[in-house]
Amino acid sequence: MAVQKSKVSRSRRGQRRSHDALTGRTLSLDPITGETHIRHHMTPDGFFKGRQIVGGNIEE
Repeated sequence: MAVQKSKVSRSRRGQRRSHDALTGRTLSLDPITGETHIRHHMTPDGFFKGRQIVGGNIEE
């Protein structure tokens, strides 16, 4: 079992944990439909980069 050699101070512990905070997902706006979607993902209606990828007629 690992045993620490010396006590880790509150400051040192806090410095290590400074990058652990969660951030929200980055959102983008589709240029055609105006829908908000997660970056690098298609919209719920099936559009990606202004083109329809899933369902209906495929437009280019």
